[in-house]
Amino acid sequence: MPHTILIVDDEPGIVVPLEFLMKKSGYTVLIARTGEEALQWIEKKTPDLILLDLMLPLCSGFEICQKIREHPQWKSIKIIILTAKSRETDMAKGIALGADAYVTKPFSTHKLVEMVSEMVNNIQK
Repeated sequence: MPHTILIVDDEPGIVVPLEFLMKKSGYTVLIARTGEEALQWIEKKTPDLILLDLMLPLCSGFEICQKIREHPQWKSIKIIILTAKSRETDMAKGIALGADAYVTKPFSTHKLVEMVSEMVNNIQK
């Protein structure tokens, strides 16, 4: 059974290519355009990994990351923050809140696919 990736981003210019890339790599892909929608997906079908933007409508990716890490059943979900926010304080905050990696836009699609593959292949089920 393929691993499930949840893409949380409200920019179609990012979502469409990421969805294509992840599907091409053999993953099942879910898409959320808001933090609330992301949490709904996680409750319905817990993904193996989340590609999480920080700048979302209604609540930030930081808040979503924190909520995921506070939920005992979701602790094993891998989180890669994928954002345009490149300040060191933002990076430190993302990692402190429990993100497994912090990648700034623009990013190398090849390196992102490698990172996703490495993370999902190391998940203990």
